[in-house]
Amino acid sequence: MKFFTTRIELHGAGKSDYDLLHTEMIRRGFSRTVLDRNFGVKYHLPEAEYDFQGSVSCEEVLGMAEAAARSVKEDHSLLVTEANRRLWWNLKPV
Repeated sequence: MKFFTTRIELHGAGKSDYDLLHTEMIRRGFSRTVLDRNFGVKYHLPEAEYDFQGSVSCEEVLGMAEAAARSVKEDHSLLVTEANRRLWWNLKPV
């Protein structure tokens, strides 16, 4: 299983656009939380950042995220990172 972090910026967007983006991303299998496997605790990711886990390529994750973003706003930017290891600080527990 591979782990991916995806960040999306909708240019010129408001809160309702991001609410719709969250719905579209979740519909495609993305999550807005990460799990600390050592302690079994879930944490909220920063706004418009998503987790995806699966046996897919980085390009496939980018394609899914791009389709979700495009369904909300044509003008957007994306960054997908395949994670070998992830660390975080001060994320809020779910």
